[in-house]
This record gives sequence, C-alpha cells and structure tokens, in this order.
Amino acid sequence: MVSTQRDGGGDRYALVFGASGFIGRHLVLALGRAGVRAGAANRSPESYRRLVRWLDEHGHGEPPADLRADFTAPALVEDGCEGVTEVYNCSGAYRFGMPADEARRANVDGVRAIVAFAARLPRLRRLVHVSGYRVGGQDPAVWSEERRRETYRALGAYEASKAEADALFQAEAARLGVPWSIVNPPSVVGDSSTGESDQYLGLASTVRDLWTGSLAAVPGNARTFVPVVAVDHLARFMTLLPEDEDAEGTAYWPLDDATPALPDLLALVAEHYRVRAPRARIPVSLVRRLPRSLTKADPETLTFLSEDRYPTASASAFAARHGLAMPDTATTIRRWADHLAAHRFGEAGGGGRRFTAPAGVRTFELGEPDAPTVVLPGLPVNADTWAPVVAALGRARAVDLPGLGMSAGRRDDWPAWLSALVTGSGARHLVGHSLGAAAAVEAAAAHPEAVERLTLVSPFFLQARPARLARWAPPARLYLRRASSGALATRLTGTAAHAPALESSAADLRRGSVAAATARYLAETADPRWRDGLRAGLRRHSGPVHVIVGSEDPPTPEGRALLDALPQVTVTVIAGAGHHPQLTHPEEVARAIAGT
Repeated sequence: MVSTQRDGGGDRYALVFGASGFIGRHLVLALGRAGVRAGAANRSPESYRRLVRWLDEHGHGEPPADLRADFTAPALVEDGCEGVTEVYNCSGAYRFGMPADEARRANVDGVRAIVAFAARLPRLRRLVHVSGYRVGGQDPAVWSEERRRETYRALGAYEASKAEADALFQAEAARLGVPWSIVNPPSVVGDSSTGESDQYLGLASTVRDLWTGSLAAVPGNARTFVPVVAVDHLARFMTLLPEDEDAEGTAYWPLDDATPALPDLLALVAEHYRVRAPRARIPVSLVRRLPRSLTKADPETLTFLSEDRYPTASASAFAARHGLAMPDTATTIRRWADHLAAHRFGEAGGGGRRFTAPAGVRTFELGEPDAPTVVLPGLPVNADTWAPVVAALGRARAVDLPGLGMSAGRRDDWPAWLSALVTGSGARHLVGHSLGAAAAVEAAAAHPEAVERLTLVSPFFLQARPARLARWAPPARLYLRRASSGALATRLTGTAAHAPALESSAADLRRGSVAAATARYLAETADPRWRDGLRAGLRRHSGPVHVIVGSEDPPTPEGRALLDALPQVTVTVIAGAGHHPQLTHPEEVARAIAGT
C-alpha cells in the first residue's frame, strides 16, 4: 500500500543531520516547501547560521529548529527531538585523499551513532540514509578487518568508508528494528532551475579543466558513464520516502540513465562554453600508471570512471507513482556549468553572477539583473574588477565585452550585441571604461533615444595613443597570456598591492583566446580613424556626458579642448588615480558615477 504525502506535511517532523551541507540544505528547503516541520542537527552555531542565511535567501519561511549534534556524546542530540517522525542522514565527509581513520570516523562511526539515535525515537517512521551510486547495495554485515584492509586498499578511504557505512547501516538498522530507506545518488549537480551548486569535487573539477583549457584528454572511453542528478530533484525524492510504506527497506538509485556518456557530456558543456572539447581519450588504466603530477587526477576518483550501469527501475517507479518527473538532464547540466563558471568554480562567492546571451553572444555579467546602469570594462581587465563599484552603486551591473573576461564573441558582434543590451535588457546609463567607453559611445550613437546618460571613465580616444609595442598584437598577446596578477597590477597601477583584485583578470587572460582578443583590441585603440569616429560620435551626442579621469592619466590637450567645447559634458578628476581608478580609488569612482 502506498501512503502519499498529505498537504501541509501533516504531523511530520524531520530531523536532518548534515543540514548545512550541499544536499542537506536543499533537503531542508524541499521539506519546508512540502509543509514539513524540520530540525537541523548541526555541529556548531556557525553551521546553523550559515544554513539559515542560505534558506532565507531562497525564500524559506520559518527557520528549522537549531539542534546541536555531538558525535562524541552517547545521546548524539540532547534536546528538541520530541515528536521526530523521520531522520535524514546527509552527514559525513566528501573528500578525496583522507586518511582511512578519518574517513571511518566521519562516514562509518557517524552512521552507527545515527542509527542508534533513531532507534530511541518513539514516533519514528523512517530513517533515510544518503549512500552512493557506486557503493550502494552492500550486503548487510559488519566488516572483518581483512575485508576492510582489502577494500580500503582497492578503493581509497572515501569510497571504501561509504561502502562500509552502507553495509553497517543496513545491519544496525535490522538489529535495532529501525525502519529505513537508502538513496544512492550519482554525481549531484546544481539546481535544475538555477544551476546553483557549491560542490566542486568530482565531475565539477573536470568541467573546470574544460573551462580553463587544461583538459588535454577525456579519461575513459566512449562508454564511460558518470551519471548525474539535479540536487533539487534528489531532495524532493527524499522528502517523499517516509510516507511511502513500500519504500521501507528499499535502496534507490535516483539517477538519469539518459545521462550522456562522459565524452558526450563534456562535449555538451564545451559547446555551451564555446570552447573546444578535447578529442583525445586516455584509458583509465594508463591514467593509473602515469605520475599524479602529470595527470592531476586523484587516484580515488578513477574508480568512478566506469562503464557500469545501475538498477534505476525502482527509483523510476517510485518517482512515477508520486508524480515526480526527472528534470531534463542536458538543460540541468548547462545551467550547472553556467553557475560553476560564473562563480569561478568557488573562487568568486556571492550572488548576482550569471551568463546572459544578448544577440546570442554568451556574456558574463555581475550585479543586479536588468539594472539600468551598466558598466562596460576596459583593457585588460574584466567585470570582476568593477564589482566593488557596482556594489556601491546599488542598481548597477558590469558586463564583460565580447571576447573579453568570461564573455564569448568578438569585435564584429558589437553592433548587434550593444543593440540587444540597450533595447533588450534596459541599459539606460552606460558607464564605459577605456575600451568600454568606445562601446558606450557607439551604443549611444546607434540608440540615442534609449541611452539617457553616458559616463566615460578614462576614455582612450581622448588620451594618448598606446605605446608602439602595445600596437603589435603578437608580443602583446604573449605578454598578457603569461602575466601574473602581480605583474598586471604593477603595470596598470604602479604597485603590486592591487594584485588580488587582478587575479581573475590574469586567469581570464590565460584562458582560450582572451589574451589574443585583448591584444587585438589594444592594437585597434591606436587606429586614428576609429579614434576620430568616436570623438565625432561624442560631439553628436546630445545627452548628458560625464567624463571621469585620474589626475595621473589626463586627456591630451586636444581631448581636453574637445571636452571643454561640449556643453553637455562635465569632467571629474580623481586625484592620484591613473588609467584604472576602479582598482585604486573605487569609492571615489562610485561617488563620481552616482553624482554624489
């Protein structure tokens, strides 16, 4: 008999171990949306506060109860467990390279403590344990020392500890009479709607290598299968288990059998990223024999590169009878890949980072979506260097120009791209820095009725031409591709003190054709015809124009004469600043742009 979940969650009270982790917090969110009261068993107040902030950002209403878990104490959780009807174990350690004793403490001893705890709950309907697609389905038994040694030697500490925990969970639950269900998820990727994820191990690390251009060959063969599941689908699946009587004593593999084989999956992401997918493939057996310094592959990850398929029928049937549809996997993968890249694979935190596609050009932007104030960065920096200014401005965003930063495209895309940016995304105040100033002027010339204000920061066409060497693209490309953040900071600001703000720009210049595009743009800024055309466009523009320059990087006498002759132009000089005042004087730049 199937007992489906009642509206509002009824009298359900779920206690989640590992609630602040990737799966755990999505589970708490899904429980809340199902009307189920939840408690979060966290090891520290800091973990709970992080969870509550995340839930609040995602529209979760009443925060879960704050319960403290102490895995060294006999009771595990002292108070607040009255009325608990279901327990979810999302805790444990997901990290490769752990010592065996550390992995066992986290993933085996933790399971033993949670099963014993659940056995003492008088109203318990179900204990749900998160195992894994490669380790699920173990025989319920306590392992001998010989089996433990062999398995840990063969699989590595992480996967072996999860396999041992799967066996121990079943054995202990049977011994203590605890009703249980197990989920064996594959690689858990981002939310199916937003792509959101902060999990950067496993498949995500391979996607990062693809993005940065460091993936020389695809490991495995044409049949290597690394299945995925969207984290929100997994969480929703788990919320349904406790009220389904047929799910008791059953293990499920909730994964998409239609996940593309690994080479096809990476080709899908490469096409989306507008990068080349490696054609070469390298057998896993060879990867094992090569030095880790060469492959950069943790030996523990290699067992996941398999052609194996998994028993998904029961999970599919369960989902079908509860009306739970698997999200489209290709779409989920693309959104997940976008989120990973937009957040620089964990190196750039916070929200407001995304990819858009004005005129079909894959474009990175940060800040408030559809904000009327749009910053167009210059050379050789990216939108991230403007993040402090954008944050200070409020309703603003910074957008990488085509071919620069994390955006795809090239100079030929400017007309259609700028038109879509202005007419399609509501850009009304264009803040162009250096090269971006040219884009702002061209956009205003093409759409004078839409662009209400221009702010030009260090507009190159009013300043001295670049040095002769910079006008020759090949050596400029070579320099830019190899330049460290410290070298860039010294060249752009005169000191290495601003190197941290340029780390992402240096990383972008090492990726794909960004350095080549930057070098070409730099050479084009010396073109007298383009410079003359931009000055003419500025003369014709009738709307208000605000020019911001550093005192150490003034316009040429001819450029200053032009500004003085135009009644719609005001000029702000930032004392002590050079060509990149957003790096050295972000507060003054923000105040100048805002007009305060």
